[in-house]
Amino acid sequence: MSKPGREKLPYLFQDGHIGKFVTTNRIKYGACCVSNYNTRDGFITPRELARTQIIAQTGCGIITNQGAYPDPKGEGKAYFRQIALFDDKFLPQFETIAGYIHDQGAVAIQQILHAGRYGGIDLGYCVQPSVVPQTLPHFRPPRAISKAEIRQTIREHAEAAARSLRAGFDGVEITSFMGYLLANFNSPFTNKRHDEYGGTVQNRGRFMRELIEEIKAAIGDDHPLVVRLNGAELMDRWGGSSEDECFELMRMAAESGADMISVTVGWQEAPSSSIGRDVPPGHWNYLAARAKQLLPDVPIAFGVRLPDPVMANACIQHEEFDFWEVCRPLLADPELVNKTTENRLDEIRPCIGALLCLSRLFRDQPYQCAVNPVLGHEGEPSHTLLPAPLKKNIMVIGAGPAGLECAIAASRRGHRVAIYEKGSDLGGHLAVWATYDKAHPEDLEKLIAYYRRMVDKFGITIHYQTAVNPPLMRTVLHQYDVAVVATGATVDPAVMAILEGGADQGPAVYGPADTIVSVPRVVVLGGGKVGLTVAEHLAMAGTAVTVVEEAPRIAHDVVPSWKWRHSAWVQELHITTLTKSRITGVTNGGVEIVDGQGERQVIAADAVVATGPRLPEQQLLHDLEFLVDELYVVGDAMAARSLHQAVHEGYRLGARI
Repeated sequence: MSKPGREKLPYLFQDGHIGKFVTTNRIKYGACCVSNYNTRDGFITPRELARTQIIAQTGCGIITNQGAYPDPKGEGKAYFRQIALFDDKFLPQFETIAGYIHDQGAVAIQQILHAGRYGGIDLGYCVQPSVVPQTLPHFRPPRAISKAEIRQTIREHAEAAARSLRAGFDGVEITSFMGYLLANFNSPFTNKRHDEYGGTVQNRGRFMRELIEEIKAAIGDDHPLVVRLNGAELMDRWGGSSEDECFELMRMAAESGADMISVTVGWQEAPSSSIGRDVPPGHWNYLAARAKQLLPDVPIAFGVRLPDPVMANACIQHEEFDFWEVCRPLLADPELVNKTTENRLDEIRPCIGALLCLSRLFRDQPYQCAVNPVLGHEGEPSHTLLPAPLKKNIMVIGAGPAGLECAIAASRRGHRVAIYEKGSDLGGHLAVWATYDKAHPEDLEKLIAYYRRMVDKFGITIHYQTAVNPPLMRTVLHQYDVAVVATGATVDPAVMAILEGGADQGPAVYGPADTIVSVPRVVVLGGGKVGLTVAEHLAMAGTAVTVVEEAPRIAHDVVPSWKWRHSAWVQELHITTLTKSRITGVTNGGVEIVDGQGERQVIAADAVVATGPRLPEQQLLHDLEFLVDELYVVGDAMAARSLHQAVHEGYRLGARI
């Protein structure tokens, strides 16, 4: 079978080498931290096995299984449902996973993850080189690790490595990514020791060197050891390692016997982003190129904020790194590599860097993907697109994410689907978000382009600028068996009534999707995701912006791992925020608001952009009750929330109609 993508991106699909192993391409599946799909005592569950079957089929030449903690005490355990590898009793499921990977012709690597400063989740304390207080309150208080415990920890890593090989893995990986134990020793932020393990970069790297040497002794030269090391810690604020020190540590790792260096970026405590949407794709590539120049004879793997296979191919061509290491883009679309080989790049569901995965994980929940509703539900009937036993004619009302997901899933099952959209394009509030996004709108635009391609591929009809109402339904009566109300949310009509009934010389009124004329002063009603995105866009253009929000805090509908970014932008752009406040009237030249204490004030404004409070648009549920056989509601039309709920609900409905 022809694979035109291999010809288009030949460097990405050429053979690679790690130790004695030859890989089928230059793509390494990254461990993606942990999934939290497993048991509290470290055993791998059927849910995890179903997911790893899909991972094995991604087409990557190297596949890294998620990190397992190596110590029976659980000091290395970072997550409630992290897998363990400190005893042979865990091996049967690891053997199954290694078998899945080998069945697809990939090299199997098992990651060993001791979380150090971020570990001890069941113990109430953590271990690290020195007692350095936590800067994030949800982590455990630290205890300094003794020399005897250092030796024990190294032995436990080596034993876990040997156990991995007995389970059938070809090699192992240790990681400092995100500030785990290896990073804690390497960094002067957490390593204040005065013995041979602290002080100079050579001494701080001693733990790493001893760890590498003992693991290599346990697994032998025929089995590769991958070491994930920061090219940049981003911890200057706390006195972390400089980039020069990071690269010196890479050199030390290679000299100690590492067979591959995986270049990573950042700690959990870093005050700036490493993998979020505010970091442009390719931003960190220079770190990989520096590592390759420093270590020309050691394979370098890299993929931090690099979701694009075309860019990865060019980087390998220019010898910036040897392997494209992919994690979150393969959570978003496990078929990414296979679609790339077939030159179907426009059919790849893009990772948008929304960080829902980390938001869930850091709150001890199984991780999810904002744009892939199947992640974690592989093989479950509710998420499996089976051929429809009875083909139906389905009307989807609204071309936002919920409506699109439902339409695409239903069409893939064999239903005949038509979308009715009152606007002139698809995307709904996702398109508004992309229009005003300060982070990286191309990510969101790629998702909209993906939806457009899927609508075309599966032959879904779209009727633009067509508002569905009872008169229209009567003209198509009996043409549709099913109507799905995916009309989204609208600004509270009571608020709109206040704005539209205001003073004759009052500020101009806009909705979030309107083209806003540039004016000196704007009040944005609603401090949620849409309101903040609009406010940031206007403030960047020099407008003085005040955000008025009824809730106690702004960003109430933003995923936790992204709230800080909006808060930082609000501060950087000098946006005024008034929480626990609501509009009560419009005056000549401004709006009147009342705060939580009942105090009234007038905010001078030339325009008002109404983005909230948002309420579900549900009128059609009543209007269509007796005009169609089956009637459903989905997404923001059920309750105004976030993108991922719309995506997941739309898909699930399309999978079961």
